[in-house]
Amino acid sequence: MKKVLETIIFNIVDNKDAVVIIEELKDNAVSFKIKVDPTEIGKIIGKQGKNAKAIRTLMKAAGSKEGKKVLLEIVD
Repeated sequence: MKKVLETIIFNIVDNKDAVVIIEELKDNAVSFKIKVDPTEIGKIIGKQGKNAKAIRTLMKAAGSKEGKKVLLEIVD
């Protein structure tokens, strides 16, 4: 699942070197913390949060295939 998230994020941002994705496994859940360059947080969140919502939807669909709950957090 991390590869899917990396692919999505890398295609949105310009500065790919500043992207850090931290994966934490807890019981039946996977938590991802996404850190990007502060100037590109707006690209990840999108207008009115539409990009972030779409990314969460895709990741929840990927997680349901594996029977896991997926949480995404965009960190400054």
